Amino acid sequence: MLKRHPLMIGIHTGGVWVAERLHRLLDFKEPLGTLDISFYRDDFTRIGMNPQVRTSYLPVNVEDRHIILVDDVLHTGRTIRAALNEIFDYGRPASVALACLIERGGRELPIEPQAVGERIQLGKDQHVKLLGPEKLELRIQEANG
Repeated sequence: MLKRHPLMIGIHTGGVWVAERLHRLLDFKEPLGTLDISFYRDDFTRIGMNPQVRTSYLPVNVEDRHIILVDDVLHTGRTIRAALNEIFDYGRPASVALACLIERGGRELPIEPQAVGERIQLGKDQHVKLLGPEKLELRIQEANG
């Protein structure tokens, strides 16, 4: 049986920035994939279209592949659910491992990362945002700021 390298996929926007760094540092053999989950969000009808919808790019077939899905911040789990739905529209992977730069509390879905950069606790009115892409910087903001 042919042994294939895992495929890394970053979720736009911050997840792609983190995935680009990991992909380079870990010297992945397969090209980096990217997902824009705008049309897969369960709140799409409520919040409307993201003004910067990007094209998803999966460089190879995901069927029976081991995938490392990368996002910047894991909060409710809904972004990851949307990403999984999109990936499964392309095929059925052998496995999906989740890597996140930041994990914060407030999960609404039973989704847990296998690799986490840092776990933080924030208040209900606080959010963490990754700024980049050249210099990655985390910023904690109040809901109104």
